[in-house]
Amino acid sequence: MNKRLLILLTALVFTITGCSQQVPARNNSQGTTQSDSKAAALSVKDFADREVVFSTKPEKIVALSNGDVNTVYALGGTLAGRPTSKEISVKEAESAEQIGTTHSIDLEKIALLHPDIVLGNYPLNMKDIASVEGIGSKLLLTSANSVDEIKQQIKLFGQLLDKNDRASELIQDIDHKAETMKKDQPDAKPRVLIVFGAPGTYMAALPNSLSGNIAELAGAANIAADYPNLEKYPQYAQLSTERIIEANPQYVFITGHGDPKEVTAGFLKEMERNSAWNGIDAVVNHRVTVLPADLFGSNPGSRVLEAMDMLHHILNGEGQK
Repeated sequence: MNKRLLILLTALVFTITGCSQQVPARNNSQGTTQSDSKAAALSVKDFADREVVFSTKPEKIVALSNGDVNTVYALGGTLAGRPTSKEISVKEAESAEQIGTTHSIDLEKIALLHPDIVLGNYPLNMKDIASVEGIGSKLLLTSANSVDEIKQQIKLFGQLLDKNDRASELIQDIDHKAETMKKDQPDAKPRVLIVFGAPGTYMAALPNSLSGNIAELAGAANIAADYPNLEKYPQYAQLSTERIIEANPQYVFITGHGDPKEVTAGFLKEMERNSAWNGIDAVVNHRVTVLPADLFGSNPGSRVLEAMDMLHHILNGEGQK
């Protein structure tokens, strides 16, 4: 090889090397480099005080309760899987695969969807953590035993979906409604009994339940406030006919799981068996009201505003609106 050709080849090598060193890593759509994107992580803490970490923002989500469905769509998100239910308040979610409920998850259907995250209940789905993680998904646990917990849930889902601004708007709406209820309360606190049940099983809702908390925000006095809570269901207490008649509630609200008509009919039969019920103010004044199960019998999610509004109007003598 002659000297002139050797010089040309050497110059060419240095030119190529220099160009390759000046080319930056390709940016993704969010302005970070590929290497930065891989290193990025989303870390959130659920209601079981567990830190749940994602290497990227979760895209494929399934929910085990209708309340979670309501909140996800209210934030502008979508679901790949939803609870197994004949009725669902969000039409956009109807086409999502039905994957069981918080009480009975369908792990096989969930596995086929390969979700990044499963939204479950604390403490009900604690037992399912290992199974869900075994199929390569994360399980995030939340609960809704108060309006404040629903607000925390909305904030948490806002972080997951990168919808923090929308989450803040929803929380502000709830705060505004609570403030309105506080300012516009009956002069004297009406005495209320909130009955929660399924056919054959009836309990009194305590102030630490969601329905009890909403009643308290609306200015009601829960006659079961000092009842001892049940060990398995700490938000509820055993009904005591004698104490109820003694407290003489001015309003009786009935809600629960399952068919609301069946629940109501069953409880009314219980009342008929004891004629003393006929003398309490709520019965005399026809103030025995069936509350919608999807708003009061389970987590309503972002629809808690509807639940608050309904109870507020009833206790102010305006009926259901």
